[in-house]
Amino acid sequence: MNNSENNKRIAKNTMFLYFRLLITLGISLYTVRLVLEILGVVDFGIYNVVGGIVFMMEFLKSSMSASVQRFLSYELGNKNYTQLNKVFSMSINIHVLMIIFVVIVAETIGLWFVNTQLSIPIERINAANWVYQFSIFTFIVGIFTTSYNAIIVSEERMEIYTYVSIFETILKLAIVLFLLQIEFDKLITYSILIFTLSLLILIFYIFYCNKYFPSTKYIFISEKKLFYKLLSFGQWNLFGGIAGVAMGQGTNILLNIFFGPAINAARGVAYQVGGAINLFVVNLQVAINPQIVKSYAVDDKKYMHELIFQGSKFSFYLVYLFCLPILFETEYIFNLWLTNVPEYTIIFTKLIFINILIDSLSGSLMTAAQASGVIKKYQIIIGGLLLINLPVSYIFLKLGYPPQVTLFVSIFISIIALFGRLSIVSKLVNISVILFFKRVLIPVLLIAVLSPIMPLILKLAIQPSFMSFLLTTLLTVLSVITSIYWLGLTKKEKKYLDQKMKNILTTLELLKSV
Repeated sequence: MNNSENNKRIAKNTMFLYFRLLITLGISLYTVRLVLEILGVVDFGIYNVVGGIVFMMEFLKSSMSASVQRFLSYELGNKNYTQLNKVFSMSINIHVLMIIFVVIVAETIGLWFVNTQLSIPIERINAANWVYQFSIFTFIVGIFTTSYNAIIVSEERMEIYTYVSIFETILKLAIVLFLLQIEFDKLITYSILIFTLSLLILIFYIFYCNKYFPSTKYIFISEKKLFYKLLSFGQWNLFGGIAGVAMGQGTNILLNIFFGPAINAARGVAYQVGGAINLFVVNLQVAINPQIVKSYAVDDKKYMHELIFQGSKFSFYLVYLFCLPILFETEYIFNLWLTNVPEYTIIFTKLIFINILIDSLSGSLMTAAQASGVIKKYQIIIGGLLLINLPVSYIFLKLGYPPQVTLFVSIFISIIALFGRLSIVSKLVNISVILFFKRVLIPVLLIAVLSPIMPLILKLAIQPSFMSFLLTTLLTVLSVITSIYWLGLTKKEKKYLDQKMKNILTTLELLKSV
């Protein structure tokens, strides 16, 4: 396909992903509220921190997922379907080895840690162990699911990804509503049902992929060269994954040790909201990433660079459009949303949003590094930076600082990591640092500085109320959109947007006249 057709495909896939987001976002946020109410603050905190112990091994899954995703997209770009089938089959072999390792570690070190090191009320230890075991089962299912997700994304079949996600979200809500009808332990039941749902999703993916993608029909393969090639690429992603987990789940455990499960509940709610907002970035990246890798595979660097610029810039714009109104009205929104807002939830949420905004600029740079296939230096430097989060956070907590200090540390390191990624990737794929500043960072900074001014003046001038909430939100959205249009788009992008708006208005006029 030429670049124009690729752009149309990206636009189509982005629409599917945002349709998915609009449906799942509202349901997911309502589900979080119900789960918090039904389980209570302590049980909700236990679920987050105990599940987090298993999730600490997410670095294994994410490292191989990135490796498989890269090689599948690369072979699709070259239209080498025989090699594509070998890559997929070898990824299954590696995942089986990973599962054996996960079970051994989880049932020894992990089990010891849950029962001896975490701050859990004695009467809930039994329930915590049930949650832990089913979190392991859910994680194992997730390992197998990554290969099928990778092929669907590489094939750019986002409509399937969309429908399955909507179905999964609705069933999660149904699970929570079911908890209202039962008398036995709700925390244990919830963990069992979440595992069952993940298993059903995996079964569907297996049947669908086997039917529509011949490359996912498993064949036994024992090519040592391919095994070590995937594993070598994955081992450096593994280092980056360890750093990410240490930053996320390691900090979660630190907070539990210093402050108990209630703080994990606050952090869990804040990260649920942050995760929902971050989906705006993830969806755009999922649509763009395969094209970045494929354009690298066919040596179309010019198109690849354009995708990196647009991916970084528009990822920030999308998340900023939603973050800024919530940042202004966080307290009001949480009091409307939750009947019981855990302490520290609001400050956690605000700081998580700032961190997400900074990290949104890095998504396309990460994909470009993966596309190059030369990731050793990248992962050592960036992973090393991210690993610093944990010891620095520990020092501050030990000195008596409040729990939100962990997020201030994370924000500072994210800023350093952004410029580290830019420096490394500029050499890997020959992208211009000066052009990245001009096309991405300068417009983003201008919008971040100027767009909050008018909404802030309005917020300070009027008393808090439902009407002030609506007015502030409306003015914030208008201010961000106006700033993006005048300061954040190139002439070509404005022209494209103007033409699309004209087409929409023309269509509406025709509909009125019918």
